Amino acid sequence: MTVVGYFLGKRPYFHHLNAYVHSIWPVVREVTATATGFYFLQFKTEVAMDEVIEGGPWLFQGQPIVLQKWEPGMALRKLKHTQVPVWIKLRHLPVELWTPDGLSTVASGIGKPLYPDVITQACTRLDFARVCVMLDISSKLPQHVIIMIPLENGGESACKVDVEYEWLPLKCTSCHSLGHVTSACVLHKPPKPAVAVYVQKPKHVATSASNSIAEPLSEPLEDEAILESDVVIKDKGKQIVLFNTFDLLQS
Repeated sequence: MTVVGYFLGKRPYFHHLNAYVHSIWPVVREVTATATGFYFLQFKTEVAMDEVIEGGPWLFQGQPIVLQKWEPGMALRKLKHTQVPVWIKLRHLPVELWTPDGLSTVASGIGKPLYPDVITQACTRLDFARVCVMLDISSKLPQHVIIMIPLENGGESACKVDVEYEWLPLKCTSCHSLGHVTSACVLHKPPKPAVAVYVQKPKHVATSASNSIAEPLSEPLEDEAILESDVVIKDKGKQIVLFNTFDLLQS
């Protein structure tokens, strides 16, 4: 009755996570962690374990944790995710849209609406509405949502709602995974630094006004590195730089 999980963002301090898990899930017997960023949650009952897995998504300090049932022989690796739950703030939201349907309509322009926070649901804070949505990270994320509000005379009024993302996962453009930037990816090949190669200039010795003899060039510099540019394949106008890849157990 064990669940294995990992964060899509920065790993929290273990003692913070351990205290938080036991406070919200008293049914957890023990929490352990690996050096590679995986967490094992041992539950007291299988029913409680299933309720936690199916009750997600779960976020800790604004960052989602991916949970799945542990099976013997399971390979510990992070999957490639394109959809993650994120809390957003909707600012300048018209009062008439502070309803479950109104919030769902506005949030659907950004992602799949999941649920508002308690304060938003109670309408005790009108500076902004805070809603958890499932975002598609592979698509562009809007900074504003334009809402057309019907008027009594039959016309419409455009209202711009500003969108603020409390947290977004790091995205690698090299392996297309979440949780790290391209410069930190082991599959990313940084450009080779330029190496200067110095060639000795020939010395000309004049023997007469009408004739001159030039000394031969020195032998090739065998110890100097020969630079080779990256191999580039053009595919439908796109350039693809070739490099070696290998399997990775992501932490």
